[in-house]
Amino acid sequence: MAEEVAEGAKKAGAAVTLTEVQNCDPKQLLDYDGIIAGSPTYYGIISGGLKDFFDRSVKYHGKLSGKVGGAFSSAMALGGGNETTVMSIIQIMLVHGMIVQGKTKKNHYGAVAINAPDAESKEECRLLGERVALLSSKLFD
Repeated sequence: MAEEVAEGAKKAGAAVTLTEVQNCDPKQLLDYDGIIAGSPTYYGIISGGLKDFFDRSVKYHGKLSGKVGGAFSSAMALGGGNETTVMSIIQIMLVHGMIVQGKTKKNHYGAVAINAPDAESKEECRLLGERVALLSSKLFD
């Protein structure tokens, strides 16, 4: 899913850094205008690794204000917690003062997939990347 999100952002003209959370230092968040985070759904919320990453980002509280955010998730079943996971990520972004743009049609909060992403989920991921990149370019270019 992350690769599809990155593809959408690139299509919109963004320079993209794609990394796994365990290979990322929260200080790197300061380097980007747009940040999109994704997580598998564990018990209806984000993974421990992503939670730990965001917990460590408290050092930069207030410094992410105005940056554009987005979120995506996958779960094993319909009703498996995708939306609550996406909202968990968005809540963290909002506490950091980030801007998160919703969507009026389908997947209002972010891109989701049941199990492995199908063609529709991949397209939603690309649209998420594109949406965050376009809003970032309007605000920062």
